[in-house]
Amino acid sequence: MKILVTGSGGQLGSEIQELASEFPELQFDFTDYPELDITNASLVSDLFKQNKYDYCINCAAYTAVDKAETEREASDRINLTGSLNLAKACKPYDVTLIHISTDFVFNGGGSTPLKETHLTDPVNYYGVSKLKGERAIQNTLKKHFIFRTSWLYSSHGENFVKTMLRLSQTRDELNIIADQIGTPTYARDLAWAILLIISSKSTSYGLYHYSNEGVASWYDFTKAIFEYRKVNTKVNPIPTEKYPTPAKRPHYSVMDKSKFRETFEIEIPYWRESLKACLDRA
Repeated sequence: MKILVTGSGGQLGSEIQELASEFPELQFDFTDYPELDITNASLVSDLFKQNKYDYCINCAAYTAVDKAETEREASDRINLTGSLNLAKACKPYDVTLIHISTDFVFNGGGSTPLKETHLTDPVNYYGVSKLKGERAIQNTLKKHFIFRTSWLYSSHGENFVKTMLRLSQTRDELNIIADQIGTPTYARDLAWAILLIISSKSTSYGLYHYSNEGVASWYDFTKAIFEYRKVNTKVNPIPTEKYPTPAKRPHYSVMDKSKFRETFEIEIPYWRESLKACLDRA
């Protein structure tokens, strides 16, 4: 099977590249901007015309949550138009699209894990643009998998884990938000799950939630990072209002993964175990 991976230089795409050798039956075509600009419909169409792909994994995304509040066109161009271009290109060639979305499509006002059927109501424009992308794919292409994930990190690229470790080198103490609740997700776990699903040739298309198991605040996450790395920087819990940002964040975005587990029968690791595995690799 031949697989196109867009945005392959990011966290998830990099993990897929590292895991590719574990799946010798799969052939990969790794692309990234500017080599492939998914917002250019003719370029995308030409690529699909010239190659016989079986799957497209869309790892390309505009993920600057705060900047999206003022860079709405850029956010829509990648998260909506780019996603739609890929869906349209997949359709005539019978390609299955695997797309990554976010827990930020929810408003965070609840306190119980969110199912795929839960009402969406994003509180920031990044979430709005990602939700638009989801709907564009759902309205265009039957053969798709959309995986909403949360708090993604890895040993590649810029992410919360790397930022905390970097700050700890120059700070004696850090103030970290303790009232935003979600689940950190190791990109390597998600990459592995996606490749297993492709290998299984599953036709259980649709929308799924995938994050690591467990619940944490950013404060809990930071404490765990420092614990595993034996960092002595003091961590102080603070409420969201003490750290204002241009974009609002959902206060509670823990996702229910039961549909994913029951459909694919793939084990989902607990977030602390995955964090340790990531830090051991770094």
